[in-house]
Amino acid sequence: MRHVLNEGQLREDRTGTGTISVFGTQSRYDLSLGFPLVTTKKVHLKSIIHELLWFLNGDTNAKYLQDNGVGIWNQWALEDGELGPIYGRMWTKWPVYEKPDDDDLMFACTDLVNMGATNKLDAYCYTIDQIQVLIDGIKNKPFSRRHILNAWNPQFLPDETISPHENVKNGKQCLPPCHTLSQFYVHNGKLSCQMYQRSGDLFLGVPFNIASYSLLTMILAKICGLEYGEFVHTIGDAHIYTNHMDQVLTQLEREPLPLPTLTINYNGQNYNEFKFEDFELQGYQSHEAIKAPIAI
Repeated sequence: MRHVLNEGQLREDRTGTGTISVFGTQSRYDLSLGFPLVTTKKVHLKSIIHELLWFLNGDTNAKYLQDNGVGIWNQWALEDGELGPIYGRMWTKWPVYEKPDDDDLMFACTDLVNMGATNKLDAYCYTIDQIQVLIDGIKNKPFSRRHILNAWNPQFLPDETISPHENVKNGKQCLPPCHTLSQFYVHNGKLSCQMYQRSGDLFLGVPFNIASYSLLTMILAKICGLEYGEFVHTIGDAHIYTNHMDQVLTQLEREPLPLPTLTINYNGQNYNEFKFEDFELQGYQSHEAIKAPIAI
């Protein structure tokens, strides 16, 4: 944040709030040295874990989150909780038009009506489970440069001229993905991840994103029998909203505390069977939380 404060430029933005922005930043976190959960303000790990499990289950309805006391997607959801084909759907059920040759990567939607098809995405008969493809690739071809997880599907990007709710009703995403693409890398028995984020709200969103993708890397490493490597975070538009300035300055005055550790107690092989109780955070010390408005 200090770099963006010192070097950033004032820019207009979609929300009308205004930002201070730098184009192109990168930070690295060695996951063997501790879990990178921000300590200069308290971060709600419960929300991070539940959201990631929600993604991994391919869910796009906010009801699971709401039932677990997590409201971070509420303002974009329809009354029934639906958010459109966002991260979880793209990660686990990337839609394709035709059945490819490799049956192992696909499943057929044999009865769309009985599955409760409600939007255009459900009309695709075949999907790719990108998470399972990743796991299989990491296990079988660890040195491949093709371990990619992609959330950016132009077909389902929202129409910026209408509201998020109207987009969802039209079978589109409520919001375009911010964390768009990740690449995984195996070296010396360790799994690392680099995530490209097109847009990063440094005060509110980025601490969640760092913890979430670090945790995803740890989950995949656990399944694949690897140690923890690095999480590398690359941001396109790294910005601070102008109405977060007081909060940012307060946070920057605080001294960082030692990082906690996070233990994963699940030893199975199925990525979508992890439970909230499988994660144990130890030694988390933080300064008090700092509240700030969300730019919508």
